[in-house]
Amino acid sequence: MATEIPRLDYPGFRRIAPETERALLAISTAAKQSGLGDELIGLVKLRASLVNGCAFCVALHRRTARRLGIPGERLEALAGWRGSPLFTPRERAALAWTDALTQLSGGDVPDEVYSEVSAAFSDADLAALTSVVATINAWNRIAIAYRFPAEPDAEGGA
Repeated sequence: MATEIPRLDYPGFRRIAPETERALLAISTAAKQSGLGDELIGLVKLRASLVNGCAFCVALHRRTARRLGIPGERLEALAGWRGSPLFTPRERAALAWTDALTQLSGGDVPDEVYSEVSAAFSDADLAALTSVVATINAWNRIAIAYRFPAEPDAEGGA
């Protein structure tokens, strides 16, 4: 079995790249001041982290979502949200936008996804939503690159 090369941990990243952390946190703070609401932001961050396979961010955002009071059933349904009746039309539009921006394999966001999300959100809230998705994708890539370990939650799972 090959030995993994040690990588930077989160405290180490914060220490050597404080400007990057501050910039990403500033974007998150601006988005929280929008009309999106903490619950929607939490769902979007968790969904993007699931799509990207970022164990550190999935664990972090699942804990945050639980603190916000989002029912476990909704959190579990995020993996297959398209087939779940547990999300409102506005949440579904945000999740479709999240998926489209996170999985840019086609190099573009389909017009039907943009039409759906722009009908559900004001221009300002759509800009905030886009910033949330872009920021969590940046954090996912940082955490995956350095293999930040997922911290177990109170129930023992990551």
